[in-house]
Amino acid sequence: MTDRAAAARRALREQRIETPSWAYANSGTRFKVFAQAGVPRDPWEKLADAATVHRFTGVAPTVALHIPWDRVEDYGALAKYAGEHGIGIGTINANVFQDDDYKLGSVTNPDPGVRRKATDHLLECVDIMDATGSRDLKLWFADGTNYPGQDSIRARQDRLAEALREVYDRLGDDQRMLLEYKLFEPAFYTTDVPDWGTSYAHCLELGPKATVCIDTGHHAPGTNIEFIVAFLLRAGRLGAFDFNSRFYADDDLMVGAADPFQLFRILFEIVSADALGTGYTSGGAPIAFMLDQCHNIEAKIPAIIRSVLNVQEATAKALLVDTDALAAAQSGGDVLGANAALMDAFSTDVRPLLGGLREEMGLDPDPVAAYRRSGYQERIVAERVGGTQAGWGA
Repeated sequence: MTDRAAAARRALREQRIETPSWAYANSGTRFKVFAQAGVPRDPWEKLADAATVHRFTGVAPTVALHIPWDRVEDYGALAKYAGEHGIGIGTINANVFQDDDYKLGSVTNPDPGVRRKATDHLLECVDIMDATGSRDLKLWFADGTNYPGQDSIRARQDRLAEALREVYDRLGDDQRMLLEYKLFEPAFYTTDVPDWGTSYAHCLELGPKATVCIDTGHHAPGTNIEFIVAFLLRAGRLGAFDFNSRFYADDDLMVGAADPFQLFRILFEIVSADALGTGYTSGGAPIAFMLDQCHNIEAKIPAIIRSVLNVQEATAKALLVDTDALAAAQSGGDVLGANAALMDAFSTDVRPLLGGLREEMGLDPDPVAAYRRSGYQERIVAERVGGTQAGWGA
């Protein structure tokens, strides 16, 4: 146990979890966006909040941007500002789902003019990657149909492939594409990228720089996500995670809130494949672990810190699995023994281990409590008055 704990500390010290700019902004349900005092009014203030999360956790050194929500005139200056605050610009996320033109789809729209507009936006996002030094372009499409016969399912796949190819060919040597999928919503009859298999098939057709992004909230109830993880790891095509939690559909709650055991099982597959750090690469880069969450009724920054801690705790437990005992039980057909090896690790209280690691890193062992004592929340509430608060669509 001592050797496993020491190895776990080494791995956890190197773990990296990206936070999303939009999680710091106002968000809500389909019925209402709930405003909170002190939320950012522009991308610069989002970066300041992301830097604060990194300052208290030590493992969140990059922030994902969403375009056009985070559009600025000078992306080089934005990247420089991030660097001055001790973080970097991470994944660039495209948005082709909010304009009225996209009612019938974006890159799969039957109107070639709309398809051109959407593809041009994706290419703009690659330009932003060049300006910020970002490695990853994440694509999620709300494209689909609501009724049988509304459009040709096969033709929509052809249009999707054509747009993806144009964007893929624009990527630089050190850049890659992350193709996300979602079972349903907002389309209710067909979704053009509904599952990991569709994403994987398009990535195979494109080439090695195209990889699959798994959003943990984008599956049918009961889906075995760790199987998908294991398959894509074996195929070398798992590029990224969007971590969140859900009870019904894509609720975007704090990761681990609904099913911490599922999060543990997912991370155990990652650890088993030696894919937690830089040892495993897909599309020439390690797996990107990102939070994709909307904090509608809870304070933004403490919720994001808590989410980072939840991923760390699940990872620590995965690292503590007695793999020798597990392998022996598996090879011997000892079903209960194999399951017990996992459950013993999952039942371990890893908070003391993580608290000690944070102290070794010069951090407070309790980042949430440290943030509350810091006065940062009170300061941003007092300072961020006037202007327009960032939120959905801004």
